[in-house]
Amino acid sequence: MLRTSVWLAVLIAIVAVCSFTLKARAADPLKPGDNAPNFSLPSQEDAQITLSQFKGKWVVLYFYPKDMTSGCTIEAHNFQRDLPKYDALNAVVLGVSLDTVESHKTFCSKDSLTFKLLADPEHKVIDAYGVPLSGVGPIKFAHRDTYLISPAGKIVKFWSGVNPNTHSDDVLAAIAGLNGDEKVEPR
Repeated sequence: MLRTSVWLAVLIAIVAVCSFTLKARAADPLKPGDNAPNFSLPSQEDAQITLSQFKGKWVVLYFYPKDMTSGCTIEAHNFQRDLPKYDALNAVVLGVSLDTVESHKTFCSKDSLTFKLLADPEHKVIDAYGVPLSGVGPIKFAHRDTYLISPAGKIVKFWSGVNPNTHSDDVLAAIAGLNGDEKVEPR
């Protein structure tokens, strides 16, 4: 009986540890009106992409958990499908995850993605934007958060925990609603 109780306690402890999800946020998320921090990260083409190179454009900076997973694939496909609409609104889409450049290359090739996916394995940009991480042990994922950055370099909208099925439509509607309200100023 005592042996069974000990094993049961050990089993409960193992399940508790394995089920534990680490949630960490380097900072609070940025708020509308904040200046968007500039950054430089490599894309799937292994070229450095900076926020400042999109001065004068709307920037959809979306953070996602993992290349080639179901929700992330749906979200990426919807952004890809809507790229002509983003172009018409003077907007670019940039995806950021903890994945590597090689992982992004595979994802883009496999799923015919043409917009930039940025590799942030050291979570410098993820931390700068206050995007929380989840995971167990060394395996971590960024949360599904998105910032809409105005042509003037200001955060104008923030979405947290988005629905990958409808998110691109939500972002397009927000840009369309704000497009006449933002003056283009240098970053």
